[in-house]
Amino acid sequence: MSRAFEFQFSSSRHVPTLKVLSASIEDFRYDRHAHTEYAFGVTLAGRQDFFSAGAYHRNPPGSVIFFNPEQPHDGESGGAHRLDYVMAYMAPEALATLFAEAAGNEHAGRLLSPHTLITDPVLRDAILALARLVREGIGSRIDQEHLLQQIAVRMVQRAGRYQPSLPASGRPDRLLMLACDYIRAHLDQELSLERISAAANLSRYHFLRLFRARFGMTPHQYVISCRIDAARGALEAGVTPGEVALRYGFADHSHFNRRFKRIHGVTPFQYQQSLAH
Repeated sequence: MSRAFEFQFSSSRHVPTLKVLSASIEDFRYDRHAHTEYAFGVTLAGRQDFFSAGAYHRNPPGSVIFFNPEQPHDGESGGAHRLDYVMAYMAPEALATLFAEAAGNEHAGRLLSPHTLITDPVLRDAILALARLVREGIGSRIDQEHLLQQIAVRMVQRAGRYQPSLPASGRPDRLLMLACDYIRAHLDQELSLERISAAANLSRYHFLRLFRARFGMTPHQYVISCRIDAARGALEAGVTPGEVALRYGFADHSHFNRRFKRIHGVTPFQYQQSLAH
């Protein structure tokens, strides 16, 4: 017989204050409460019923729940089926930095969502991917930072406050090349936006915006591209795909396969085998 409720909390090994809850409930009801953090998650199966922000909500599978800090709510399984869901929690000051970066204003970090239930596939997929990395303890710091950045950008876009980066020129270009040099020199080590921006002598806020404007991709996408390029060289030297995946910080062998194939059209093993003939 299955348990009436199961809760599993996981803390990120890379991002301070970030926690993830995986919950499965059948005969359980939350008391009215509020979190000091932002709380955002996705219903996986069943239906989540709760009262918050002056209204009663019924959250079906695939929908995003977003609670602002100090927003009171309760919760329980609705309908006849077991409720499965994931929630991520993060301190307001940590998300404020990401909101400010997306809004293009260092002082515009406070964002309160007017909606508790959100239907948004982009936001949903980013939350689910982030929850998986934290829950399974896989991926690198920059992987989790990238997904948090996606979540912040999407929320700022929904609030109508998103500002795309402005073109970079002159001295910033030279500073950004310092960041690129740092990335390429540390591909087999833990990389973070904080360390990369420090290598460029830029604040993280300015670094992110200048980098996107200069290279047309995020720092995370650039790191992945560089790692795949280095991985290709290792494969050509005869290193096994499994060793290469571990060396360059991919979450697992299947993650490495997917990333490599999206760039080269074949899996690492197929690429290596083709060179042997």
